[in-house]
Amino acid sequence: MSMHLTFRQLQVFTAVAKHQSFTRAAQALYLSQPAVSMQVRQMEEQVGLPLFEQLGRRIYLTEAGREMARYSAAITQQLEEAVQVINDLKGLAGGHIHISVATTGAYIAPYLLAAFSKLHPQVTVSMDVTNRETLLHQLAENEVDIAIMGRPPAGLALGATAFLENPLVIIAAPDHPLARIKAITLDMVATYPFIMREPGSGTRIAVEQFFEKAGVALHASIEVSSHEAIKHAVRAGMGLGIASLHTVREELLAGHLAVLDVQGMPIERHWYLVHRQGKRLSAAAQAFRDFLLNQDAARLLPA
Repeated sequence: MSMHLTFRQLQVFTAVAKHQSFTRAAQALYLSQPAVSMQVRQMEEQVGLPLFEQLGRRIYLTEAGREMARYSAAITQQLEEAVQVINDLKGLAGGHIHISVATTGAYIAPYLLAAFSKLHPQVTVSMDVTNRETLLHQLAENEVDIAIMGRPPAGLALGATAFLENPLVIIAAPDHPLARIKAITLDMVATYPFIMREPGSGTRIAVEQFFEKAGVALHASIEVSSHEAIKHAVRAGMGLGIASLHTVREELLAGHLAVLDVQGMPIERHWYLVHRQGKRLSAAAQAFRDFLLNQDAARLLPA
Protein backbone atom coordinates (compact mmCIF):
# COMPACT_ATOMS: atom_id res chain seq x y z
CA MET A 1 0.00 0.00 0.00
CA SER A 2 1.40 3.40 -0.98
CA MET A 3 0.96 6.49 1.16
CA HIS A 4 0.86 10.01 -0.25
CA LEU A 5 1.87 12.14 2.71
CA THR A 6 2.74 15.82 2.43
CA PHE A 7 5.53 17.63 4.22
CA ARG A 8 2.93 19.82 5.94
CA GLN A 9 1.16 16.74 7.31
CA LEU A 10 4.43 15.35 8.66
CA GLN A 11 5.32 18.73 10.15
CA VAL A 12 1.95 19.05 11.90
CA PHE A 13 1.97 15.44 13.10
CA THR A 14 5.48 15.85 14.53
CA ALA A 15 4.42 18.99 16.41
CA VAL A 16 1.34 17.30 17.90
CA ALA A 17 3.42 14.27 18.92
CA LYS A 18 6.03 16.54 20.50
CA HIS A 19 3.59 18.73 22.45
CA GLN A 20 0.98 15.99 23.06
CA SER A 21 -1.61 18.67 22.43
CA PHE A 22 -3.41 19.90 19.33
CA THR A 23 -3.74 23.36 20.89
CA ARG A 24 -0.04 23.77 21.72
CA ALA A 25 0.97 22.38 18.32
CA ALA A 26 -1.31 24.92 16.62
CA GLN A 27 0.27 27.74 18.62
CA ALA A 28 3.79 26.56 17.78
CA LEU A 29 2.98 26.41 14.06
CA TYR A 30 0.86 29.61 14.01
CA LEU A 31 -2.11 27.62 12.73
CA SER A 32 -5.68 27.28 13.95
CA GLN A 33 -6.57 24.17 15.92
CA PRO A 34 -9.10 23.00 13.28
CA ALA A 35 -6.35 23.23 10.64
CA VAL A 36 -4.06 21.04 12.76
CA SER A 37 -6.84 18.51 13.40
CA MET A 38 -7.63 18.34 9.69
CA GLN A 39 -3.99 17.66 8.74
CA VAL A 40 -3.75 14.85 11.31
CA ARG A 41 -7.07 13.36 10.20
CA GLN A 42 -5.95 13.36 6.55
CA MET A 43 -2.68 11.72 7.54
CA GLU A 44 -4.52 9.01 9.48
CA GLU A 45 -6.65 8.33 6.40
CA GLN A 46 -3.48 7.87 4.34
CA VAL A 47 -1.87 5.62 6.96
CA GLY A 48 -5.03 3.61 7.51
CA LEU A 49 -4.58 3.48 11.28
CA PRO A 50 -5.27 5.90 14.15
CA LEU A 51 -2.14 7.78 15.22
CA PHE A 52 -3.51 9.25 18.46
CA GLU A 53 -5.94 8.17 21.13
CA GLN A 54 -7.58 10.39 23.70
CA LEU A 55 -7.89 9.36 27.34
CA GLY A 56 -9.64 11.98 29.42
CA ARG A 57 -8.25 15.35 28.42
CA ARG A 58 -4.89 14.04 27.22
CA ILE A 59 -3.87 12.52 23.91
CA TYR A 60 -1.38 9.70 23.46
CA LEU A 61 0.38 8.18 20.47
CA THR A 62 -0.92 4.80 19.39
CA GLU A 63 1.53 2.05 18.43
CA ALA A 64 1.26 3.18 14.81
CA GLY A 65 1.68 6.77 15.96
CA ARG A 66 4.89 5.98 17.84
CA GLU A 67 6.38 4.26 14.79
CA MET A 68 5.32 7.11 12.51
CA ALA A 69 6.69 9.72 14.94
CA ARG A 70 10.12 8.11 14.83
CA TYR A 71 10.35 8.43 11.05
CA SER A 72 8.42 11.70 10.80
CA ALA A 73 10.80 13.54 13.12
CA ALA A 74 13.81 12.43 11.07
CA ILE A 75 12.14 13.30 7.75
CA THR A 76 10.98 16.76 8.84
CA GLN A 77 14.39 17.55 10.30
CA GLN A 78 16.13 16.62 7.05
CA LEU A 79 13.66 18.57 4.95
CA GLU A 80 13.98 21.63 7.18
CA GLU A 81 17.75 21.41 6.87
CA ALA A 82 17.39 21.17 3.09
CA VAL A 83 15.14 24.25 3.04
CA GLN A 84 17.70 26.13 5.14
CA VAL A 85 20.51 25.19 2.75
CA ILE A 86 18.49 26.37 -0.25
CA ASN A 87 17.57 29.59 1.57
CA ASP A 88 21.24 30.18 2.30
CA LEU A 89 22.04 29.73 -1.38
CA LYS A 90 19.33 32.24 -2.24
CA GLY A 91 20.81 34.72 0.18
CA LEU A 92 17.86 34.55 2.56
CA ALA A 93 19.99 33.74 5.61
CA GLY A 94 21.77 37.08 5.39
CA GLY A 95 19.09 39.01 3.53
CA HIS A 96 17.57 42.38 4.30
CA ILE A 97 14.02 43.71 3.98
CA HIS A 98 13.02 47.37 3.78
CA ILE A 99 9.40 47.68 4.87
CA SER A 100 7.20 50.76 4.98
CA VAL A 101 4.19 50.72 7.29
CA ALA A 102 1.21 53.05 7.45
CA THR A 103 1.02 54.80 10.83
CA THR A 104 -1.81 52.58 12.07
CA GLY A 105 0.15 49.53 10.96
CA ALA A 106 2.79 50.28 13.57
CA TYR A 107 0.47 48.64 16.11
CA ILE A 108 0.61 45.25 14.34
CA ALA A 109 3.86 45.18 12.34
CA PRO A 110 6.22 44.50 15.30
CA TYR A 111 4.30 41.32 16.20
CA LEU A 112 4.35 40.11 12.59
CA LEU A 113 8.07 40.80 12.27
CA ALA A 114 8.84 39.16 15.62
CA ALA A 115 7.19 35.92 14.52
CA PHE A 116 8.97 36.04 11.14
CA SER A 117 12.33 36.73 12.80
CA LYS A 118 12.00 33.61 14.93
CA LEU A 119 12.01 31.56 11.73
CA HIS A 120 14.61 33.70 9.93
CA PRO A 121 16.86 35.23 12.61
CA GLN A 122 19.59 36.19 10.12
CA VAL A 123 17.29 38.43 8.07
CA THR A 124 17.61 42.10 9.03
CA VAL A 125 14.72 44.53 8.71
CA SER A 126 14.40 48.29 8.23
CA MET A 127 10.91 49.61 8.98
CA ASP A 128 9.60 53.07 8.14
CA VAL A 129 6.39 54.24 9.83
CA THR A 130 4.86 56.98 7.74
CA ASN A 131 1.65 58.48 6.41
CA ARG A 132 -0.23 57.18 3.39
CA GLU A 133 1.03 59.85 0.98
CA THR A 134 4.71 59.25 1.79
CA LEU A 135 4.23 55.49 1.69
CA LEU A 136 2.74 55.63 -1.81
CA HIS A 137 5.64 57.83 -2.91
CA GLN A 138 8.12 55.29 -1.55
CA LEU A 139 6.41 52.51 -3.49
CA ALA A 140 6.29 54.57 -6.69
CA GLU A 141 10.00 55.38 -6.42
CA ASN A 142 10.92 51.78 -5.55
CA GLU A 143 12.42 52.92 -2.24
CA VAL A 144 10.99 49.99 -0.23
CA ASP A 145 10.58 46.28 -0.83
CA ILE A 146 7.10 45.90 0.56
CA ALA A 147 4.49 47.95 2.41
CA ILE A 148 1.77 47.23 4.95
CA MET A 149 -1.22 49.53 4.49
CA GLY A 150 -4.93 49.73 3.80
CA ARG A 151 -6.25 49.23 0.28
CA PRO A 152 -4.11 51.32 -2.10
CA PRO A 153 -5.88 53.63 -4.56
CA ALA A 154 -6.91 52.19 -7.91
CA GLY A 155 -4.97 53.12 -11.00
CA LEU A 156 -1.50 52.77 -9.53
CA ALA A 157 0.92 50.08 -10.73
CA LEU A 158 0.84 48.20 -7.44
CA GLY A 159 0.29 44.60 -6.46
CA ALA A 160 -1.83 44.34 -3.30
CA THR A 161 -2.97 41.27 -1.37
CA ALA A 162 -5.23 41.37 1.70
CA PHE A 163 -3.87 39.33 4.61
CA LEU A 164 -5.56 40.56 7.81
CA GLU A 165 -8.87 42.12 8.84
CA ASN A 166 -8.69 45.71 10.08
CA PRO A 167 -12.08 46.73 11.54
CA LEU A 168 -12.73 50.40 12.28
CA VAL A 169 -14.81 51.16 15.37
CA ILE A 170 -16.25 54.25 17.03
CA ILE A 171 -14.61 54.89 20.40
CA ALA A 172 -15.66 57.03 23.34
CA ALA A 173 -14.65 57.79 26.90
CA PRO A 174 -16.15 55.17 29.26
CA ASP A 175 -18.41 57.80 30.87
CA HIS A 176 -19.74 59.12 27.54
CA PRO A 177 -23.59 59.23 27.34
CA LEU A 178 -23.58 56.75 24.43
CA ALA A 179 -21.27 54.24 26.10
CA ARG A 180 -24.16 52.38 27.79
CA ILE A 181 -26.62 52.47 24.89
CA LYS A 182 -27.15 49.54 22.51
CA ALA A 183 -27.87 49.66 18.76
CA ILE A 184 -26.93 53.33 18.38
CA THR A 185 -27.83 54.83 14.99
CA LEU A 186 -25.36 56.69 12.79
CA ASP A 187 -27.61 59.76 13.01
CA MET A 188 -27.19 59.72 16.80
CA VAL A 189 -23.39 59.59 16.75
CA ALA A 190 -23.26 62.28 14.06
CA THR A 191 -24.71 64.80 16.54
CA TYR A 192 -21.57 64.57 18.70
CA PRO A 193 -18.18 66.17 17.97
CA PHE A 194 -15.65 63.88 16.26
CA ILE A 195 -11.87 63.77 16.47
CA MET A 196 -10.54 62.50 13.15
CA ARG A 197 -7.35 61.95 11.20
CA GLU A 198 -6.21 64.50 8.69
CA PRO A 199 -7.74 64.53 5.17
CA GLY A 200 -6.01 62.03 2.88
CA SER A 201 -5.28 59.44 5.56
CA GLY A 202 -6.52 55.92 4.83
CA THR A 203 -8.74 55.89 7.91
CA ARG A 204 -10.28 59.27 7.09
CA ILE A 205 -11.04 58.20 3.51
CA ALA A 206 -12.72 54.97 4.65
CA VAL A 207 -14.80 56.78 7.29
CA GLU A 208 -16.00 59.48 4.89
CA GLN A 209 -16.96 56.90 2.27
CA PHE A 210 -18.87 54.86 4.87
CA PHE A 211 -20.92 57.79 6.20
CA GLU A 212 -21.52 59.21 2.72
CA LYS A 213 -22.88 55.84 1.56
CA ALA A 214 -25.18 55.79 4.61
CA GLY A 215 -26.42 59.30 3.78
CA VAL A 216 -25.22 60.73 7.09
CA ALA A 217 -23.21 63.95 7.29
CA LEU A 218 -20.20 63.67 9.57
CA HIS A 219 -18.11 66.70 10.50
CA ALA A 220 -14.71 66.60 12.12
CA SER A 221 -14.57 69.01 15.05
CA ILE A 222 -10.86 68.35 15.56
CA GLU A 223 -8.32 67.01 13.07
CA VAL A 224 -5.13 65.33 14.28
CA SER A 225 -2.22 63.61 12.57
CA SER A 226 -1.97 60.43 14.64
CA HIS A 227 -4.10 57.72 16.20
CA GLU A 228 -2.42 58.33 19.56
CA ALA A 229 -3.73 61.90 19.51
CA ILE A 230 -7.23 60.62 18.72
CA LYS A 231 -7.13 58.21 21.66
CA HIS A 232 -5.94 60.85 24.13
CA ALA A 233 -8.50 63.41 22.94
CA VAL A 234 -11.35 60.89 23.16
CA ARG A 235 -10.21 59.74 26.59
CA ALA A 236 -10.17 63.37 27.74
CA GLY A 237 -13.82 63.70 26.73
CA MET A 238 -13.32 65.99 23.74
CA GLY A 239 -15.55 63.89 21.50
CA LEU A 240 -15.92 60.58 19.69
CA GLY A 241 -13.27 59.00 17.51
CA ILE A 242 -12.97 56.33 14.84
CA ALA A 243 -9.97 54.04 15.05
CA SER A 244 -8.69 50.65 14.00
CA LEU A 245 -9.57 48.07 16.64
CA HIS A 246 -5.90 47.04 16.62
CA THR A 247 -4.86 50.48 17.88
CA VAL A 248 -7.07 50.56 20.98
CA ARG A 249 -6.60 47.04 22.37
CA GLU A 250 -4.65 48.13 25.46
CA GLU A 251 -6.98 51.03 26.27
CA LEU A 252 -10.04 48.77 26.03
CA LEU A 253 -8.47 46.18 28.33
CA ALA A 254 -7.57 48.90 30.84
CA GLY A 255 -11.05 50.44 30.71
CA HIS A 256 -9.78 53.79 29.46
CA LEU A 257 -11.87 53.70 26.28
CA ALA A 258 -15.11 52.05 25.15
CA VAL A 259 -16.27 50.82 21.74
CA LEU A 260 -19.78 52.07 20.95
CA ASP A 261 -22.43 49.60 19.78
CA VAL A 262 -23.32 51.37 16.53
CA GLN A 263 -25.57 49.89 13.87
CA GLY A 264 -23.66 48.96 10.72
CA MET A 265 -20.32 49.04 12.51
CA PRO A 266 -17.53 48.12 12.47
CA ILE A 267 -16.36 49.37 9.09
CA GLU A 268 -14.83 46.26 7.54
CA ARG A 269 -11.38 46.92 6.14
CA HIS A 270 -8.23 44.87 5.59
CA TRP A 271 -4.49 45.21 5.83
CA TYR A 272 -2.69 44.68 2.53
CA LEU A 273 0.79 43.62 1.56
CA VAL A 274 1.73 45.99 -1.25
CA HIS A 275 4.67 46.22 -3.65
CA ARG A 276 5.36 47.69 -7.06
CA GLN A 277 3.74 45.71 -9.82
CA GLY A 278 6.33 43.65 -11.65
CA LYS A 279 8.91 44.15 -8.90
CA ARG A 280 11.08 41.08 -8.33
CA LEU A 281 11.13 40.64 -4.58
CA SER A 282 14.33 39.58 -2.88
CA ALA A 283 14.40 36.12 -1.30
CA ALA A 284 13.98 37.71 2.14
CA ALA A 285 11.05 39.93 1.09
CA GLN A 286 9.34 37.04 -0.70
CA ALA A 287 9.79 34.86 2.38
CA PHE A 288 8.16 37.54 4.55
CA ARG A 289 5.25 37.89 2.12
CA ASP A 290 4.75 34.11 1.94
CA PHE A 291 4.99 33.87 5.72
CA LEU A 292 2.04 36.24 6.22
CA LEU A 293 -0.10 34.90 3.38
CA ASN A 294 0.26 31.21 4.22
CA GLN A 295 -1.26 31.38 7.70
CA ASP A 296 -3.83 33.12 9.88
CA ALA A 297 -1.98 36.38 10.57
CA ALA A 298 -4.43 37.32 13.34
CA ARG A 299 -2.93 34.54 15.47
CA LEU A 300 0.39 36.40 15.50
CA LEU A 301 -1.17 39.36 17.35
CA PRO A 302 -1.89 39.64 21.09
CA ALA A 303 -5.26 38.24 22.13
